[in-house]
Amino acid sequence: MTAVSERPAVAARRLSAVVGAYVALTKPKLVELLLVTTLPAMMLAADGWPSWRLVIATMVGGMLAAGAANTFNCWYDRDIDRLMSRTVNRPIPSGAVSPTAALVFGLVLAAASLAILWIETTPLATWLAAVAILAYSVVYTMVLKRRTRHNTVFGAFPGAAPVLIGWAAVTGSLDWPAVLFFAIVFCWQMPHFWALASRFREDYARAGVPMLSVVAGPESVGRQSVAWAWATLGATLLMGSITPVLGWAFAIGGGALGAWYVVESHQWLDRIRSAVPDRPMRLFTVSITHMTLLSIAIAIDVLL
Repeated sequence: MTAVSERPAVAARRLSAVVGAYVALTKPKLVELLLVTTLPAMMLAADGWPSWRLVIATMVGGMLAAGAANTFNCWYDRDIDRLMSRTVNRPIPSGAVSPTAALVFGLVLAAASLAILWIETTPLATWLAAVAILAYSVVYTMVLKRRTRHNTVFGAFPGAAPVLIGWAAVTGSLDWPAVLFFAIVFCWQMPHFWALASRFREDYARAGVPMLSVVAGPESVGRQSVAWAWATLGATLLMGSITPVLGWAFAIGGGALGAWYVVESHQWLDRIRSAVPDRPMRLFTVSITHMTLLSIAIAIDVLL
C-alpha cells in the first residue's frame, strides 16, 4: 500500500523537475529584469494605465519572446556552458533537457509570443519582438559572442528592445521618449554586465569567450563602465527634459539614481586601481536596483 501511494508523489516530483528544467532554459531572472522596463514604457505611451488586456498580452508576449531567445542561447552555448562553473548546471549541460527538445521548446515559445503580440497588440510591436529574438539568438549568440570583445554592446540592443515593444504595443509607432528610454536601458547594460563578466572572467577565459574582462585589463573595463554609467545618466536627464508626461518624481528619482550609478562605477574603478578586492558584484547588484527603481519612478510620475 505504501509503495503504491508513493508512486504519485514520485511522478509529481519528476514532473516538477522537468518543468523546472524547461523554465530554467528561459533564464527567468533575466526575463523579469527585461520586463521591468516594458510596463513603464507602456504607461508612458498611454499617458496613464493602458487596458488590462493589452498589458497582460504584451507582458506575456514579451516574456515568451525573451524566454525563446534565452532558450536558443542555452541551446547554442551548450558546449561552452559545460566549461563554466556558473553555467555547468544549466538544463542541457546537466542532461535534464536534450538539445533537440530545447530547440523545439524555443521555437514553440517564439511562435507563441509572436502570435499573441500579433493578435493582441500591433504589427510594429510584433516585428520588434521578432527582430529582438533574432538579434539575441543569431547576431549576438551565434555570430558575435565568440568573435569580438564588443559582443556586450551588440547584445545590449535586444536587451533594451522591451522598451520599444511596450511603447509600440500601445501606439503602433515610436517616438522620442521611447528612443531615449531605450538609450537609458542600452547604456545601463554595459556596466551591469561587465561587472558580472569580471566576476566570472576565469570562466569566460576557460571557454574562450572574448568578453571585455578577458581581453582587456581590469582598469580598462572599469574606465569603460564609468563612461557608460555617465551616458546612462545623460540619457536619463535628456529623457526627463523632453518628455511632458514626466515631472518631479522622475526628475528627482531618475537624476539621483543615475548619479548613484555613476558614483558606484567610479568607486569600482577606484578599487581596481587600488589593487584591493574590487567587488564587481556590488556594482552588478546596484545596477539591478537602479533600473527597478527607475522604472517605478516613471510609473509613479505617469500616474501622478
